[in-house]
Amino acid sequence: MRKIVAGLFISLDGVTESPDQWHFPYFNDEMGQAVDANIQRSDALLLGRVTYDAFAEYWPGKAGTDEPFADYINSVPKYVVSNTLTSPDWEGTTVISGDVAAKLTELKGQSGKDIAMSGSVATVRWLLQEGLLDELDLLVHPLVVGSGGRLFHDGMKSVPLELLESRTFSTGVVHVTYGPASASAV
Repeated sequence: MRKIVAGLFISLDGVTESPDQWHFPYFNDEMGQAVDANIQRSDALLLGRVTYDAFAEYWPGKAGTDEPFADYINSVPKYVVSNTLTSPDWEGTTVISGDVAAKLTELKGQSGKDIAMSGSVATVRWLLQEGLLDELDLLVHPLVVGSGGRLFHDGMKSVPLELLESRTFSTGVVHVTYGPASASAV
């Protein structure tokens, strides 16, 4: 069975919004290897509508350039969760709407590698709440951003998670991977 794995850059105060504004001073070979490892274990990408729109505007024009992520993201099948997008222009895109939980469960049941997520924080939150996210892979930056969209917000129901792996990089970034807590861990 395939897994849905969300990979996010996050600050100590939980900010995930606009990492391009704060995360690059912490990017090094260790982080690059961690990000690449997640890419290598996936053969599909799941996106929310906002992230899809931003990626679809930027990445198709980067195909064939020296940006290593461009070839992957342009060639991999992309699934976008949206009730409003009807005719995606980006090649290899399938819209998932209606009973999203059932369709994602079906997608996870197909053969293949993991289904990666990048960004799409509202979708990540929803997947956590619905028990559909298999791994939450966080690169926690030693920085308080102070403002911006956060992964978790007040009013969310409790979601027990279990630490699957952790590693500290030389920059102070902590790479942690969580999965749903087993019944014995709760």
